[in-house]
Amino acid sequence: MKNVSESPAARLPRLKAFQLKGKLSASNLSVFSAGFVLLFIILCALFPAWIAPYPPTKMFTDQILAAPSAAHLFGTDYFGRDVFSLVVHGSRDSLIIGVAAVLVGGLIGGALGAIAGYAGGIIDAIFMRIVEILMTIPGILLALAIAAALGPSLKNIVLAIAISSIPGYARVMRGQMISIKKRPYIAASRSIGTSNVRILLWHILPNAWPPILVMATIGLGSAILTGAGLSFLGLGVIKEVPDWGALLSQGRNYLTAGWWMATFPGLAITAFVLAINIVGDKLQEETNPKLSKGR
Repeated sequence: MKNVSESPAARLPRLKAFQLKGKLSASNLSVFSAGFVLLFIILCALFPAWIAPYPPTKMFTDQILAAPSAAHLFGTDYFGRDVFSLVVHGSRDSLIIGVAAVLVGGLIGGALGAIAGYAGGIIDAIFMRIVEILMTIPGILLALAIAAALGPSLKNIVLAIAISSIPGYARVMRGQMISIKKRPYIAASRSIGTSNVRILLWHILPNAWPPILVMATIGLGSAILTGAGLSFLGLGVIKEVPDWGALLSQGRNYLTAGWWMATFPGLAITAFVLAINIVGDKLQEETNPKLSKGR
């Protein structure tokens, strides 16, 4: 029996399948790693005393600005406080700012977009003009102006970031509402006498929320980044245990004497934002069949 070599055309499907399998494996690994990072940060925020080796206010006066070591993984600051403990305890306020800002901004923006998209006409025009006015101001600048006007506090930081995120949620929800209410099953539901409230609550909103959920997931990283920026500029929460942005601001004056003071809080912010974006991209892929098919 002759040993006939396989032609390139015959090998092509197997080669593509192997490349696709490699891409899926790399994608799954990145999502798993991102999920592990998020889980660890969430645990730090929920149970900081269990993870941090020292109380965040404990001062080692004989080890001021000590470099990273086995005793102090992230070194110590100018008060002799353990930087790793500060980063762990500071994660709570950072996550509170991000989650609360996303909830407030998503609920208000989603409600405005839903009303505008479903009602249409003059209501849509009025709501969208307000949203467009807000969109003319860059988000970080709007949040900075609101935070500066209201003063430094956790509530004001959340409000500033939430207001700056409202336009994005409103436009996405409005687009979803306009698209879904034109579909045949909505017309069929109206034809049998279903009320507008029932159509909105049972047929439109359940199909409109997936893009908002994806946007909120990615927006969580942006909210924490914005909160860290406001804290870095001195508009954050003034507390005994600072958040990541305040830690970064405190460490910027010691970059030559103690680079670790700013480096590790900055890495914590970077790791969280990167991880939440990876998870958000995966969620977007799963909720968007066209995007998933294209990849």
